[in-house]
Amino acid sequence: MLRGVDLDLEPGELTAIVGPSGSGKSTLLHLLGGLDVADAGEIEVAGRRLDRLTAAELAVFRNRTIGFVFQFQELLPDFTAVENVMMPGRIAGHDLAGLERRATALLAEVEMEQRQHGFPSQLSGGERQRVALCRALLLEPPLLLADEPTGNLDPESGERVFDLLIRLQKRRGTTALVVTHNPELAGRCARLLRLEGGVLRPESH
Repeated sequence: MLRGVDLDLEPGELTAIVGPSGSGKSTLLHLLGGLDVADAGEIEVAGRRLDRLTAAELAVFRNRTIGFVFQFQELLPDFTAVENVMMPGRIAGHDLAGLERRATALLAEVEMEQRQHGFPSQLSGGERQRVALCRALLLEPPLLLADEPTGNLDPESGERVFDLLIRLQKRRGTTALVVTHNPELAGRCARLLRLEGGVLRPESH
């Protein structure tokens, strides 16, 4: 349970949240992403009050404003890497040719151009997470939410994925909030917060 969390994210800032399991870190990300509804309080993202949006408006808002990266990637198994990256744009009704060019360019940025036609079952965990990162950033959302993006990877793959996340986030000036159990990765973020007992507090690097 969250207890009166007060959080402001500066545009273009990369913020990490750490804390023990069950402290509400994923819940906080789900609330900010409009995946869960708060019992009380106000949640405003990119100038919009989420509690004032209908379910249909919220779905459109999520698609166009928020990029999600989850621990277990959530890639569609019957679609190739490039098709998975294109999916948010297809949902938004964008031109397919333009989407494919954008998705291919993103995959090249994360050194996946040779694997773009592979299916998720043919990719390693680190490769799948790179695809998920590209998918989250396809529509250049102002807010990126990453929930344990390296939690299911070996240390080397996790370090590489986090390097790419930071590089892409800085290059685009995306505001990003990352939940992680890895103190070394968290320490590389501009701001570090700890969530414990439902209370969010600044944490020194």
